Amino acid sequence: MTDAPREEILEPDLPIIDPHHHLWRGRASHEQPPVHGFNKVLEMVPDYMFDEMLADMNSGHDVRATVFVDCRAFYRDGGPEGFETLGETEFANGVGALAASGQFGPKRMCAGIVSRVDLTLGDLAGAVLEAHMHRAPDRFRGIRNVGANDEDRAVSGPMHGRAPAGLYLDPTFRKGFAHLQRLGLSFDAWVFEPQLGDVIDLARAFPETSIILDHVGTPVNIGRWAGTLEERRPHWLASIKALAECPNVTVKLGGLAMSFCNLEGFLSEPPASSEVLAKAWAPWIEPVIEAFGADRCMMESNFPVDRGACTYATLWNALKRVASGASDAEKAALFHGTASRVYRVALPSA
Repeated sequence: MTDAPREEILEPDLPIIDPHHHLWRGRASHEQPPVHGFNKVLEMVPDYMFDEMLADMNSGHDVRATVFVDCRAFYRDGGPEGFETLGETEFANGVGALAASGQFGPKRMCAGIVSRVDLTLGDLAGAVLEAHMHRAPDRFRGIRNVGANDEDRAVSGPMHGRAPAGLYLDPTFRKGFAHLQRLGLSFDAWVFEPQLGDVIDLARAFPETSIILDHVGTPVNIGRWAGTLEERRPHWLASIKALAECPNVTVKLGGLAMSFCNLEGFLSEPPASSEVLAKAWAPWIEPVIEAFGADRCMMESNFPVDRGACTYATLWNALKRVASGASDAEKAALFHGTASRVYRVALPSA
């Protein structure tokens, strides 16, 4: 995939906190089961570490801080069961400390950390959560347990086998989940659109716990769901409106360049412009903002996963085009305010 011509940066002075990105090393496509386009993305970005992320943060937009989200990177080799995920928090905290040294400029990468703790450990999950907090007391903000599951392996692909069906409804999982509120931690929920009812049920059962829905609920357009986007849209919108009635839920607006969504612009040749991407993404972003309000929504990059459609700079141009009709106050909430509040990440000075 070639890069599109570099675009002029839109609204370059709009401060951004990127609330969702990953870092990994040596993520080879042959390690993943085949799924539409996902292998190609991994071939494009087998390594995405400090240098690559910093270059993206410095590519023109005013991205001042980021939140790292789990991708099963740098787990500990060995140790007590359940505690191996501490390695990812330790790694991300080290990256955050490196950025905070100021030796690489004012950007604050990994200012917040969302790692992973297996909540099906039940009450033991509480001790693991506390260990993560101890490893990164200034940055650890919560966890994500991926719930994305589909019986069709052509859909689940790289997620296949990671999450059983109905994970968020499991009583043992919920016993572990209960410790999040006690510790003041948040939960990132990622499921495919047909599973959104599980997130609704979870949010209603734990009204005091901050839950962040990733990737606008991930509409699916591959495998057995290929070609059903418009048929499924009313179901998706009904779920979004039901979640909006739960005051403990916020939403990340992005992830629409993933292979699962297979929207216009994904792996296109020549690469799509930000205008094309904005047109494809707006129908899945604008209704969420309308339902939740800007102060409960946050624009995200989901990089480098969304590299399958565009560069980091083009992605933020596309998101700014989607938000072009918003007021200054709404843009401030969408691009940094909500992320700052939900993840307790201060907006650094320029």
